[in-house]
Amino acid sequence: MKEITSKDAKNQFGQFLDWAQREPVRVTKRGRSAGVFLSEEQFQRLRGSAWEQLAATMDAIRDQAEANGLTDDILTKLLDDES
Repeated sequence: MKEITSKDAKNQFGQFLDWAQREPVRVTKRGRSAGVFLSEEQFQRLRGSAWEQLAATMDAIRDQAEANGLTDDILTKLLDDES
């Protein structure tokens, strides 16, 4: 992964954007990682895979709950119970 200082990113912004279209670029400030800049395409791909993982986890939880006898009616009663 390319790495650039925040000062160089500011001064060479066009080059910085070009690099980020090819691969993520780590931005450092005072020698410490401040963030990672990536293309819109890479961001959307990451975002999509996170949603897919969340959906798969929710499906697995629902299947396990159903296998253990938790129905929508029981869940509603549990959530409505204020004791």
